[in-house]
Amino acid sequence: MAKKPDAAGMKGYRTRNENGQLRDKRDDTHMGTIEKQYGRDFDVRSDMHLGTYLKEHNLGSLNDLITGK
Repeated sequence: MAKKPDAAGMKGYRTRNENGQLRDKRDDTHMGTIEKQYGRDFDVRSDMHLGTYLKEHNLGSLNDLITGK
């Protein structure tokens, strides 16, 4: 059986929490991985952690980063 994307417009497959919401991306994910996965350049070192980037730019989640909210 083929896997289906979790939500429209999402790239890849993400697991869900017990309450059904998509789980948060780990804060220790390297920005280089995020840039490669989403085809974007955030003009930071590739070994910077996602959590650090989100804190420095006052963003709440990876979704906020990708959608520009």
